[in-house]
Amino acid sequence: MVKRKYVTLAKITMQNVVAYRFTYFVSLLGSLIFIIAMFYLWKAIFDNRETLSGFSWNEMKAYIFVTFLTNSLISWYSETRISRRIISGDVAMDLLKPLDFQKARVAETMGASLIEGCMAAIIICVVLLLTGAIPLPGTWLAAVMFLLSLVASLLIKFGIVYLAGMLCFWTASGIGIAWMRAAVTNFFSGALVPLAFFPGWLEKIAQMLPFQGIVYIPASIYLGKIAGMDAVQQIGIQWIWVVALWVAGKWVWRGAVKQVTIHGG
Repeated sequence: MVKRKYVTLAKITMQNVVAYRFTYFVSLLGSLIFIIAMFYLWKAIFDNRETLSGFSWNEMKAYIFVTFLTNSLISWYSETRISRRIISGDVAMDLLKPLDFQKARVAETMGASLIEGCMAAIIICVVLLLTGAIPLPGTWLAAVMFLLSLVASLLIKFGIVYLAGMLCFWTASGIGIAWMRAAVTNFFSGALVPLAFFPGWLEKIAQMLPFQGIVYIPASIYLGKIAGMDAVQQIGIQWIWVVALWVAGKWVWRGAVKQVTIHGG
């Protein structure tokens, strides 16, 4: 019965994404413009170069589109849903509902991501028709590992977004927090520059943080740069971060509800 409540919530969120599709498409368009800009920037960088830091142009092109897919699984509209509930005071009503706040938010995220991920995949296919094909995973096992890594990527990003949203209990600047979160995540996840391009000391720091599990690990598995037991190990690290961020989210939530301040209501 309890699980059915969260499944129903996920379905309602899917319907909301479709009903308010204009807001979602504006968010998706922003991500698409960013990826197109990155595409032509890296194309210029690779001009007359066969490889760069172990990446060929075709591999980098695939990396860019995997980045777009992972970032599109939680759109800006979905991300700010948590902070809006807190700042508007709607979170007070959530405290009265027989639902776990964190589980309810992840159910909403999963529901929205099914629609958002499918739309992102369609857009990628359309763009690839114009820009040329990209390499596919070398084996079916690599494809399965990529999908497992992609699910972990979604949950890691949710955990980080959720923790960032919790900060709105102590500030009214939800947009500022979201922009800060996006900047840090894009840099350390490898969305802007693959971690292989980082100086050695910075790459080691990035590998100790959860952000690489959002983009770099799934993209590296997709391209076959991480394979076999190394891929299994990296996916395991991703899921460790999923659990750690979930526990951290519960801990922050317990502290936040003790001093709820309703902004604007």
